[in-house]
Amino acid sequence: MTSARTARTPVQQAALVVGAIFLLVGVLGFIPGITTNYDTMKFAAHHSEAKLLGIFQVSILPNFIHLAFGVAGVALARTAAQARLYLLAGGAIYIVLWLYGLIIDHDSAANFVPLNSADNGSTSCLASE
Repeated sequence: MTSARTARTPVQQAALVVGAIFLLVGVLGFIPGITTNYDTMKFAAHHSEAKLLGIFQVSILPNFIHLAFGVAGVALARTAAQARLYLLAGGAIYIVLWLYGLIIDHDSAANFVPLNSADNGSTSCLASE
């Protein structure tokens, strides 16, 4: 039997799931084979040919950001208020990144994240949910 004290609200469950997914993505970004062309991975450069699952361009910096965002999600899922803040702030950050990815030239030095067309498509899906 679950007590009311330990039961998670839907917003806490959502933050926990999102955090776990970001942790998984961050870890997978450092695993050769799951990340193709792993040997070309840079710290933060748009010329990296390393791609998570052969689709999403990655570098060391985004992998660390995914890990940090995942840890934050798991930690902030402890209370409904913190979970809501995490999801709202994270959604706002991803909308900004999506707009940034649409505006910048993917071959320019401004593309330091790095972003590619697959990232913009997945981010727009996340932002619309």
